[in-house]
Amino acid sequence: MKRNFHQFVTRPLTAGVSLLLLLSACQSAPNSGGESTSGEASSPAAEGGDGALKLGTVLPITGDLAQYGGPMQDSASLLVETVNACGGALGQPVQLISEDDQTEPSAGAAGMTKLAEVDRVGGVVGAAASSVSSAIVDIAVRNQVMQISPASTSPVFTERAEKGDFDGFWARTAPPDTYQGDALAQLAQQQGFKNVAILAINNDYGNGLTQSFTAAFEKLGGTVVNKSDPVSYAPDATTFDSEVTSAFSQKPDAVMIVAYPETGSIILKAAQEQGLLDGNTKILLTDGMKTNDLANLVGKTGDGGFIAAGVLGTAPSAGGPGFEQFNQVYRAKFDRAPAVYDPNTWDATALLVLAAEAAKSNTGEAIRDKLREVASGGEKVTDVCQALERVRAGQDIDFDGASGSLDLNENGDVTGTYDVWTIADDGSLKVQSKITVGGS
Repeated sequence: MKRNFHQFVTRPLTAGVSLLLLLSACQSAPNSGGESTSGEASSPAAEGGDGALKLGTVLPITGDLAQYGGPMQDSASLLVETVNACGGALGQPVQLISEDDQTEPSAGAAGMTKLAEVDRVGGVVGAAASSVSSAIVDIAVRNQVMQISPASTSPVFTERAEKGDFDGFWARTAPPDTYQGDALAQLAQQQGFKNVAILAINNDYGNGLTQSFTAAFEKLGGTVVNKSDPVSYAPDATTFDSEVTSAFSQKPDAVMIVAYPETGSIILKAAQEQGLLDGNTKILLTDGMKTNDLANLVGKTGDGGFIAAGVLGTAPSAGGPGFEQFNQVYRAKFDRAPAVYDPNTWDATALLVLAAEAAKSNTGEAIRDKLREVASGGEKVTDVCQALERVRAGQDIDFDGASGSLDLNENGDVTGTYDVWTIADDGSLKVQSKITVGGS
């Protein structure tokens, strides 16, 4: 069954959050038109009528990535609440309409089609899974909707952007896995691993990271022992005994597992049950498994220790100039720490709002044309309300977000810094260090 999460977020913030926002001295926006240009019926905001900025989200509220999707949706909603508390965009409250992609490409495609063709949104935040973004990006491009993913990291999107497939209607606030493959290879080298085996989900995300890690690790002198036939599993698989046996069969220094929490936790359990987590072969994980609940999902050994204790992984770092402010507002609203892609989601939503305000238009085409302009090149600003105030005054800005600098290149990519994370003996997730990759 498909679950639709339709939200029109127009209410003001709670008192605690409002006090934080007062620090930004945001002013109400003057009427700034917001008129959409007439043209082809495929232009999503062309029939906006009242000129309000309508945005959508396509995120995994259910399915394998649900642990990320709910908090990501909260982050997008919080950004819209924050913006509406300081005047909205185009002189009106921003509207947010949300669709659950269920971590399934078909559900994501249905959600994007509805947002583009029925709701007529100008921009969409999502998807999380690269496989879902692959299924929805052509729908966005065809309907001239600006899509910004907070978490889809497959290199495929860079390759397609270079070919001109997206006409500028694609961007992301998480760096591509060509960079994460490099970070993983550096981590493996730092740990003294000479040979690594790969066990990965068979989708754009898993295949992209397999390729990028293999190339980067070999450049550093390492060997991927199953390079000619890396172990892969179907996204809908539920048992992994044979895959685990195969990945560990050559007794590598480490096994790199590219998975999501639901399936990845089962893989680690299977490895434990087969006696393969004996300390001789280490475990490398990626951003897809970075969740505070990982230790509990995987479970404990017979003597009460956490099975996942000691694993090492990488994930894009949420260390942008605007993180501390975002962290304060997020904690005040939800009484919890932000999850791995929450800052990226906040930033993706902010960029759509700022670009629309700069363009004085709610259309996807207008948002696209101003996106890189608000992300770089002007006066640096980290507070979204201050950024809006300056844009309304006609000033050029360089919005530095919670997740990073957001300097988008012509392919819609950002560069990034990666956290090296582990699961401690008490089951908590700890960030040990950082690895910076990619040019600026």
